[in-house]
Amino acid sequence: MIELLWPWMLMCLPLPALLRMGFSARERSQAALTVPSLQMFATVSDSATSQQPGRVWRLVTLWAVWLLLLLAAARPQWTGEPITLPTSGRDLMLAVDISGSMATEDMDINGEFVDRLTVVKAVVAQFVEARKGDRVGLVLFGTNAYLQAPLTFDLTSVNRLLIEAPVGIAGGKTAIGDAIGLAVKRLRLRPQKDKVLILLTDGANNVGEVAPAKAAELAAYDEIKIYTIGVGADEMRMPGLLGLGRRVTNPSADLDEETLTAVADVTGGRYYRAKDTRGLAEIYGLIDELEPIDQDPETYRPIQALYFWPLSVGLALFAMFLLTDLRRRDVA
Repeated sequence: MIELLWPWMLMCLPLPALLRMGFSARERSQAALTVPSLQMFATVSDSATSQQPGRVWRLVTLWAVWLLLLLAAARPQWTGEPITLPTSGRDLMLAVDISGSMATEDMDINGEFVDRLTVVKAVVAQFVEARKGDRVGLVLFGTNAYLQAPLTFDLTSVNRLLIEAPVGIAGGKTAIGDAIGLAVKRLRLRPQKDKVLILLTDGANNVGEVAPAKAAELAAYDEIKIYTIGVGADEMRMPGLLGLGRRVTNPSADLDEETLTAVADVTGGRYYRAKDTRGLAEIYGLIDELEPIDQDPETYRPIQALYFWPLSVGLALFAMFLLTDLRRRDVA
């Protein structure tokens, strides 16, 4: 269906005629000139008769240009049929740690060790793509927590925003409490009772305004279930001193599993430990355990602007009018 967003613009259609009438009345009010001979009138009359068709064409063209410009100003748009969005999904917020420690290369993909964030992006991207019908939001955190994507059905944008996030852009430290608090602030606005937060991190809360325990209490008060995932291998072989031998280190020594477990328990969630890519993929099983929630049906009607069509035709017609007029003057 085509409709005009500003139909009142068409009320300006008679404006040129009104202005012409006003100027004509003003000219008639001026003093008349004395003409000594009628021969001039005969010459003017013959000239006007010969130019009558051209004058009509000029008037028709100018009125058509004016009408097309008014149609463009009225902002015509095409509105499609209503489209109903999926309504049996979840309100699910992802909180992903992108602090400096996520650059540790202790995760294996096809026999090659890559940094933790690369693995998280790969697994979470597949996870998000499978959540059709869910509202998914994204919080990224390091020293500070940021809402990267509000709850939305646009899973492609959520995926792109996560994949494009570099390590350390939010700071080198880990504000787990602030990330939970920000996610709770967004989820609590939703009318549903069942709301879920999945938090992925490889460290411990060492900065921020809100302690994880306090943020978990706020989440429990708002009936928000939190699932926490600790990411990182538990051993990593490094070259020894002077290149002799190899030593084994624990790259996840800073992971605060006790706090992550407590946060999940307080809210009725669960803590998962992902030591490798396969372990991180357990988030699929985690989501399968979640019960879908009923959401209010949402519909939208696709809208496409059409103003550029009458605008383009009007400008082209006016340009043709000017070229024709200039050519006639050159001939004359």
